[in-house]
Amino acid sequence: MKKILLIRFSSIGDIVLTTPVIRALKKQLQCELHILTKQQYATILQSNPYVDLVYEFKNNLKGIISELRSEQYDFVVDLQKNARSVRIRKALGRPSASFPKLNKEKWLLVNFKINRLPDVHIVDRYFEAVKPLGVFNDDAGLDFFIPEKDKVNPMIINPALKKRYAVFAIGGKHNTKMMPPQEITQVIDKLKMPVILLGGPEDKEVGDKIVAATKHRDIWNTCGRYNLNRSASLIRNAGVVLTHDTGLMHIAAAFKKPIVSIWGNTIPEFGMSPYMPDNKGKSIIAEVSELKCRPCSKLGYKKCPKKHFKCMMEQDEDFISGSANRLFFASVRKYHPARKQRPEHKK
Repeated sequence: MKKILLIRFSSIGDIVLTTPVIRALKKQLQCELHILTKQQYATILQSNPYVDLVYEFKNNLKGIISELRSEQYDFVVDLQKNARSVRIRKALGRPSASFPKLNKEKWLLVNFKINRLPDVHIVDRYFEAVKPLGVFNDDAGLDFFIPEKDKVNPMIINPALKKRYAVFAIGGKHNTKMMPPQEITQVIDKLKMPVILLGGPEDKEVGDKIVAATKHRDIWNTCGRYNLNRSASLIRNAGVVLTHDTGLMHIAAAFKKPIVSIWGNTIPEFGMSPYMPDNKGKSIIAEVSELKCRPCSKLGYKKCPKKHFKCMMEQDEDFISGSANRLFFASVRKYHPARKQRPEHKK
C-alpha cells in the first residue's frame, strides 16, 4: 500500500482516539497517509508526524471529493462510518473498510437497558478497519502532539504552579455530561494541591462561580484563555486530571496522566473510557452506577430527561477528591522521589 486515506470528521476526542491507528498504519506500512476531517479539527492532526497531508472541509463535500479522486488512493479507512463517509468511499471507488460502530447495540442499551455491547474499547474496534491490511495495535496508547509555539509554562499563570498541580476540565459538549458548579466546588474544596480549571469560552462564567465559591486558595480559572493545544500543554504538566467524558479526557490519556473521569448520562461501557493499555491503574471511573435510567443517551442532552439529574447530583465527592489526591501524590513521588538519607558514619 503506497497511499492511504483515513476518514474521521469529528470531534476532538474521537479524532484523538484514531491516533493509534494512524501511528500503526504509518509505521507498519511505511505508506503515504492522508486524513480527511472537518476544518475546525484539522489542527489536532497537523502536528502529527505520522500524517503526511490533512484534507479539511466545512460543509460542502463536492469540491473535496474531486481533489481526493486525483490522489488515486490504494485504500480508504473509514473511521467515521456515516452517510457522508460512505458517500465519499463510493465516489472514490477504491478498496475500503470500516469498523463495527455498534449503533444497534447502543440503541438497545439506551432505550431498553439490554446490554449486548462487547467489552471492547473503540480503539480496538477501529483496528478492525485495518485488519485487511495486516495492521495491528501496538498497544502504545494515544498520541497528541503540541507545536512548539503552543507550549505553555504554567508559571505564567502563577509561580505557585512551578510544581505539579491538578487540572479540572469542567466543560462538556452536553450539559448532562457535566457536574453542576456546586458539586465541582465541593470536590475542589477537598483537593490538596493547586488547581487549574480548563474549558472553552462558554465555561468561563461557570469557572468564575467555582473560584468565587470554593474555599480552596490556590485555584485559577483559565477557561476560554487558551486554545486546544495550549490547554493540552497545561494537561501535559499536570499531576492529575479530573474531567468529564470529553475530548480533554482523551488528551490526558494520550499523555498518560493519572485521570479521574466523572460520568453522567453516558457510560464507559460504550467503549470511550480513558485509553491507556499499559497504564490502566492510572484511570479511576466515578459514576452513579445503580441508576435504572442510565444511560439515557449515547451522546447527551441539554437537560436531564427525568429532571432529577441523579447521575451527577449523587456523585460521591469524597471518592472523587480522595482518588485525585491519591493519584496526584503517587505521581509526584514518581517524578520527585525522596532523596535517600546518607548513612551515619560509625564512630
